[in-house]
Amino acid sequence: MASKGLLVVSFGTSYHETREKTIDKLEQDLQAAFPEYSLYRAWTSKIIIKKVMKRDNIKINTVTEAMETMKAQGVKNLVVQPTHILSGIENDIMKEDVMAFAADFDSIAFGNPLLMYTEDFFDTIKAIMAEYGDLPKDEALVFMGHGTAHATNTVYAALDYMFKDLGYTNVFMGTVEAYPDFSTMLKMVKAFSPKKITLAPFMIVAGDHATNDMAGEDDDAWQTLLKKEGFGVECQLKGLGEYPKIRKIFVNHALNAVNIK
Repeated sequence: MASKGLLVVSFGTSYHETREKTIDKLEQDLQAAFPEYSLYRAWTSKIIIKKVMKRDNIKINTVTEAMETMKAQGVKNLVVQPTHILSGIENDIMKEDVMAFAADFDSIAFGNPLLMYTEDFFDTIKAIMAEYGDLPKDEALVFMGHGTAHATNTVYAALDYMFKDLGYTNVFMGTVEAYPDFSTMLKMVKAFSPKKITLAPFMIVAGDHATNDMAGEDDDAWQTLLKKEGFGVECQLKGLGEYPKIRKIFVNHALNAVNIK
């Protein structure tokens, strides 16, 4: 019977290749940091869970199902680590689903998502620029974030500001579903007038948004729109979960949740 459990909660993806490089790697790194804990997985997107089940016959637990499994297997001390970028709607619902089982556990500790405190922003920027350190000053790096209706959406504009404050004047943030949107980001990129643009997802996995909304061939894909503006564009289909230093931030957040140094 497992008395210590580590639940890793991700939004999920139906793209196997990016899952292996991101979510799977995150889980492996977290398990290595918590050798005495039994690892459990849950995804928050019921649409993706259904798709993976129907297409691949692979069963992924929802948070509630994972909690029921751990309860049945005798987990009493639980660490929950989300692989979410911010503490938005998905993270709030995840916590509610977990805490519905509070009476069944002796302790429940939550690790923070990627961006919670100012320190996290600086650590994240450092981790990213360790990958793009050789980017020429006359080229731009444009990130596509998801965006949210939640108040925490301000993290994207804050990141854009902080990149520039740290001297990365050629790095720009945009989001698919919120602010700064494509048109806002485009105005800033045009003012910078780069020789070339590298497009990359600011998402844990390089899944549907990265493949279609960012790097797709449709008229409204960011790559297409930027090329129409006359820019040379290269797409990096690399989720944040592939960056070792980003994964390290998540591991540290989980360790901090239980004060393991």
